[in-house]
Amino acid sequence: MIQTRGLTLPAFAPGAVWLAGAGPGDPGLLTLLAAKALAEADAIVHDALVDSAILELANPAARMIDLGKRAGRPSPTQDSINDALVTLARQGLRVLRLKGGDPFVFGRGGEECLALAEAKITFRVVPGVTAGIGGLAYAGIPVTHRGLATTATFVTGHDKSGALPDNLDFSVLAKLPGALVFYMALGTLDEIARRLIAAGKPPMTPVAIVSSATTAAQTVVESNLAHCGEDLIRLQPKRPAIVVVGEVARLRGWMTQFQQTTMAPPPVSAPLSALSA
Repeated sequence: MIQTRGLTLPAFAPGAVWLAGAGPGDPGLLTLLAAKALAEADAIVHDALVDSAILELANPAARMIDLGKRAGRPSPTQDSINDALVTLARQGLRVLRLKGGDPFVFGRGGEECLALAEAKITFRVVPGVTAGIGGLAYAGIPVTHRGLATTATFVTGHDKSGALPDNLDFSVLAKLPGALVFYMALGTLDEIARRLIAAGKPPMTPVAIVSSATTAAQTVVESNLAHCGEDLIRLQPKRPAIVVVGEVARLRGWMTQFQQTTMAPPPVSAPLSALSA
């Protein structure tokens, strides 16, 4: 066991795989276990959403292997990623599988754990701060708020083909009383908005799009369901982005004036074409 100022952390044993969440971008949001794994890993298999500032914290001798999936570009298959983790572990290496956000929140961490278990590879899961909570927090948007949002629902914005998943029940989503948090939804946001409105969600329901959350490049577009599609085209926020639909987005105006974060001050929010219309 390794001692860290009196805190006992588990050993990162050769031949083991740690699946760790790197958080949404700010290196300050790494857990102690994730930082330990970065410092000690012999091989780091990372995805495309891990910020470069986090990768700079890695063991200088570690093999850096980019197996990230990128929308619209040729990407490694999940089977090939699983095989790489098993192969590296069988070489006796300490393998860090580093994912943006949290491994189990739209990160396919469960699939990788099952593959490791089938191969009889020892693994540890190190949770990370997911963008749907941490990213919104840095933008001044609480994902829940007493009297305003008593539920928070995380929804994937596209399936493996890039289209909106066909098993989403918008009649249910439109009636939920809290925040709807959409991951990977920039390409389908216009359809999401139209289907929520058709299912009964008020057109003026606030929408916020947080791009490059928790980094110095963070931007926030504030809109509503009726206008978010046109605002998306006009302002073109960059990927990765998180989208929140719900009244909690209104709280941002009161919170950001005095809110401190560990990142550089973000640019001023995009103009509110929708809310000022």
